[in-house]
Amino acid sequence: MKAYYHKYILDFKRPGGTSRGVLTQKETWFIVIDDGEKQGIGECGVLKGLSIDDRPNYEQKLKWVCNNIHLDLNDLLNKLIEFPSIQFGVEMALMSLKSYNKFDLFPSKFTQGEDVIPINGLVWMGDKHFMKQQIKEKLNQGFSCIKMKIGAIDFETELELLKSIRNEFSVNDVELRVDANGAFSPEDALEKLKLLSELNLHSIEQPIKVKQFEAMAQLCKSSPLDIALDEELIGIFDVTKRIELLQIINPQYIILKPSLVGGFKESSEWIRMAENQNIKWWITSALESNVGLSAIAQWTYSLSNFMPQGLGTGSLYKNNFPSPLQVENGTLRYESKQGWNLNQIEL
Repeated sequence: MKAYYHKYILDFKRPGGTSRGVLTQKETWFIVIDDGEKQGIGECGVLKGLSIDDRPNYEQKLKWVCNNIHLDLNDLLNKLIEFPSIQFGVEMALMSLKSYNKFDLFPSKFTQGEDVIPINGLVWMGDKHFMKQQIKEKLNQGFSCIKMKIGAIDFETELELLKSIRNEFSVNDVELRVDANGAFSPEDALEKLKLLSELNLHSIEQPIKVKQFEAMAQLCKSSPLDIALDEELIGIFDVTKRIELLQIINPQYIILKPSLVGGFKESSEWIRMAENQNIKWWITSALESNVGLSAIAQWTYSLSNFMPQGLGTGSLYKNNFPSPLQVENGTLRYESKQGWNLNQIEL
């Protein structure tokens, strides 16, 4: 059995604004495993400035993986504990190798095209006109759940945008989620959450920056708006520390991105711990190509979580891979008759 890797740069159709800056490209890596008869493919997606494994020796670690692909999977994953995106890529590639069809990792009604996954429509940060334009697009595309990134322009403008949606669409028409990416300060966060809660929002992701456990715990206790932890989960490798984090902060939700927390195995552990504390959860992609997105979507469907998931990112790129994934009326569909085209990757 041999393995090799390829780097691939995904180009955004239009810049994606977050409170950490504007994204125009996304770097991703593919691991290909070949046993002489079949090939398996996995995606290692790194988010610059966010992934815990965004470090200079990343490619060196990929080389090590390819040279040691013969190791037992658990041993391999344990040695990659500080490289969660590579954990995900390896786990996915080995599953792909063992599957009848290398792209169907979790065969189901979803992969057969008989069922869909409800997803949220993502609205990127920008000026008021740009954000309003995106909101209209998502509503016209049939989304009943919209996630809006906030924290880049002034809060009053963002509040007005949300109010304008609510004035036109009731909570029964559209579920609104917001993602602050840690943009609020601990001092003013509660007041902002109170104002946001008046608009009947579903939840807010990561209102303040990570590693402010006591401040976040107080917010989760006092906020009239449900809080979801996102970035807070990144880089917490020890099981005891994960349990402590959930017990101390006690959020209403956690959001899992397999590329950022260590693949299906580690994400499943987070889910188990959260459910033990009656904490709800949903799954979000981390801007992977359609290859990684498809794997995450298939796994998500197998979990039978019927909330809208964050899996609508495949259409963001100019040079994504043609795939069976289709966004339709606020859902993600797998058109089983539609094939894959990975000509850009040397398989």
